[in-house]
Amino acid sequence: MQISKDMIIGDLIQMHETIAPMLMRAGMHCLGCPASQAESLEEACMVHGIDCDTLVANMNEVLAAL
Repeated sequence: MQISKDMIIGDLIQMHETIAPMLMRAGMHCLGCPASQAESLEEACMVHGIDCDTLVANMNEVLAAL
């Protein structure tokens, strides 16, 4: 399983149970909002002021270790 910044938030949180908590720890506390479900990870990072490349790298590192 590999995460990329063009993936949709709604799809991401369905991939594995660790993804939603990782996004929330990064500062995305609006995962339950219907609008956020259709955003790409890159769009959500931009809205929240999060470095998307760093987040994607960290998430892929965690998922690779599972």
